[in-house]
Amino acid sequence: MKKRIGVLVSGGGTNLQAILDKINEGYIDAEVAAVISNRKDAYALERARAAGIDARYVARKDYESDEQRDYAMMRILGDHAVDLVVLAGYLGILSKPFIDAYRLRIINVHPSLIPAFCGKGFYGHHVHQAALDYGVKVSGATVHFVDEGIDAGPIILQKAVEVKDDDTADTLAARVLEVEHELLPRAVKLFLEGRLSVSGRHVRII
Repeated sequence: MKKRIGVLVSGGGTNLQAILDKINEGYIDAEVAAVISNRKDAYALERARAAGIDARYVARKDYESDEQRDYAMMRILGDHAVDLVVLAGYLGILSKPFIDAYRLRIINVHPSLIPAFCGKGFYGHHVHQAALDYGVKVSGATVHFVDEGIDAGPIILQKAVEVKDDDTADTLAARVLEVEHELLPRAVKLFLEGRLSVSGRHVRII
């Protein structure tokens, strides 16, 4: 039986598409069983529906608390018996019950070299503008496990991207996104093949 993935998204879903493409190529032996977004107009939902995937909109405003929202998402993921939860541009903070339910089975992709330019307020173009404002020579992307902190879990994969003198937040974001599309499917593959060993903050590829 194929492993099953649940993907949480907030935007266009290019990282979701990167996973779907690698599944179609046979690089990842799994299926995306469910896609959940906290934004009704997220194009990622359309990508999922076009691929025949159960795509749901779960809004914080419809629930009394973050925990209640997360229990709703957990029911959807549980119904699909997902083995791995992937945050692919999901702009929400998961509650402790959700993290506990999927401990070391949630991974996130972040558009910087953690621990630089991460944590509260660092998302999307804010990350890239902060990197440019600081004057760094390299940025990059990170895939990590999700824990109770923001962008704080053990790091699985990282790759650097050179920052050019004439970069804008848009041009830097575009090159970092290409690296995200490379790293996230690789991390998914490694996890589903049981090739990640976690000891404290250290992740070893077996």
